[in-house]
Amino acid sequence: MSVTQMGANVLSNPADRDKLLNVVRECSGSMTRMEGEKDFVRESINNISKELDLPKRLVQRMVKVYHKQNYDEEVAVHEQFETLYQSVVK
Repeated sequence: MSVTQMGANVLSNPADRDKLLNVVRECSGSMTRMEGEKDFVRESINNISKELDLPKRLVQRMVKVYHKQNYDEEVAVHEQFETLYQSVVK
């Protein structure tokens, strides 16, 4: 498919090119901030895990459950898993 067939010919308008460039820049800035936030979360979890001698996996799960506010659902899923696992493995 050529560029023209994809509808890129509308970008001959300088105003449209500027709009697109603005969106690309804004999205790039947002992605940079997201990467920074991910780094912050990762470092925070690593630091507190080491400081309190807790498994990193456990702290990650706490953060995730707290963020999603789905503790009751997590408990229910764990209970279902425990029951199924015991019925199959034992």
